[in-house]
Amino acid sequence: MRRALLSVTDKQGITEFAAGLVEAGFSLLSTGGTHRAIAGAGVEVQEVADYTGFPEMMDGRVKTLHPKVHGGLLARRDDEAHVAAMGEHGIDAIDLLCVNLYRFRETVRREGIDRQEIVENIDIGGPAMIRSGAKNHRNVAVVVDPSDYSQVLQLLKENDGQLPKDFLRRLAAKAYAHTAAYDSAIAQWFDGERREQPEQPFFASNVVTAGEKVSDLRYGENPHQKAAYYTVGDSAPSLAGAKLLGGKALSYNNILDADAAMQLAFEFDRTSCVLVKHSNPCGTAVAGDLPRAFELALSGDPVSAFGGIFATNVTFDATTAAAIVASGTFLEVVIAPAIEPQAIVELQKAKWGANVRILELGGVPDKSAGRLVMRQVSGGFLLQTADVPAEAPKQDLATERAPSDAEQKALAFAWLCCKHVKSNAIVLARATDDGACYTVGVGAGQMSRVDSAKIAVDKAGDATVGCVVASDAFFPFADGLIVCADAGATAVIQPGGSKRDAEVVAAAEERGMAMWMTGQRHFRH
Repeated sequence: MRRALLSVTDKQGITEFAAGLVEAGFSLLSTGGTHRAIAGAGVEVQEVADYTGFPEMMDGRVKTLHPKVHGGLLARRDDEAHVAAMGEHGIDAIDLLCVNLYRFRETVRREGIDRQEIVENIDIGGPAMIRSGAKNHRNVAVVVDPSDYSQVLQLLKENDGQLPKDFLRRLAAKAYAHTAAYDSAIAQWFDGERREQPEQPFFASNVVTAGEKVSDLRYGENPHQKAAYYTVGDSAPSLAGAKLLGGKALSYNNILDADAAMQLAFEFDRTSCVLVKHSNPCGTAVAGDLPRAFELALSGDPVSAFGGIFATNVTFDATTAAAIVASGTFLEVVIAPAIEPQAIVELQKAKWGANVRILELGGVPDKSAGRLVMRQVSGGFLLQTADVPAEAPKQDLATERAPSDAEQKALAFAWLCCKHVKSNAIVLARATDDGACYTVGVGAGQMSRVDSAKIAVDKAGDATVGCVVASDAFFPFADGLIVCADAGATAVIQPGGSKRDAEVVAAAEERGMAMWMTGQRHFRH
């Protein structure tokens, strides 16, 4: 009789799977809680300790690390020497292995958890068995995912108790990915500890990461490109973990744009609205309530906002949804920490309402300075910490005239917006009498800063008069600042640090502008 060994942390469906294996002609081995669950369901199963003649010990650390287990998994059935060794040492072949691992990542995330408990949740026997069985996948089916149980049983039924070779290979690939992701989580935890030690480099000599597929996508940036969506398994609110409450499936470009919108929306303490197109914010506002923030954000560039992404840092309500529909603006995605059910109903009144993707984050995403950002390049990748400076930007006055109260509010707002615009970045913004702030023109991604300034001024039109200017990096020449000033801008915020700072400041002085220098740069490539 063929034999299966079952030892799982995730007990979902395990008793039904065990019963199905017995029906397919397998005898069962199991350990600990899995054995109790299977036996408790009335399915005949033998304890691994009874089979090996070796008891579990050391708080369960040693139970399956035994030649009768690993020999049964690793032995090649077509090798006479292997078969002879099995007979000599009383080793039975194990033809199916069902294992999933201790919840290490879940343990690390628990509040108040101590280090020893984290270490105890590093599974040893499980990964060892998975690797043994997967190496011998010609003879052993290794099942690590409960969602595969029904297919395994169905294929056994359809193939006289055997599993197709190509299916065994797919199970092996999945098994190794399972252990790799598990080891990655452990390595990341140890690396986080190492980073906190004195004189240790921030980045380790080897970095590992793993992703779990959320979904396949119809295509990538363009229809001829294949794409899929993965999560790194973080339990904190995030775009990858957001709930899709309505609309079509997300596209590759939807996801990129939604991330850009979300990142900017959560920069602000006040109620925010961000409208993004092609990864750049075309309209951003903060106000006393969300409908007002949407109204102002849309006014900044209503043409570009059409077909864009909407993000906010507060609950998306029905009043705002109704305002969006009334505006005639078409949206691809709405993303917020929470979504009112009635807001979905309101959105569906628009012609495009059935298709708009509605994403609920379930809370505030991680905004910490220590989070890491990865970018792929040809043959490798770049890793950096998030663009969250350790100190607030300076407000060093570079001109004789200081900015007015309204200008100060608009400058601080524009500076945060500028951080999320592709370089070279120029943002024009205004403050209103009721204390709201909003962008009126954005120049993004140009090869020269003066061209970004010209685009921002052109977008703003008459709203340039009385606005403020933010630049993500210093003005290398006075020309970009002059373009904004001559169009009516009255104040500017920029990092400073150019060898021509004196020329730039002089141009501002001549035009009666106020200028703050921050001492910080916010390139975004």
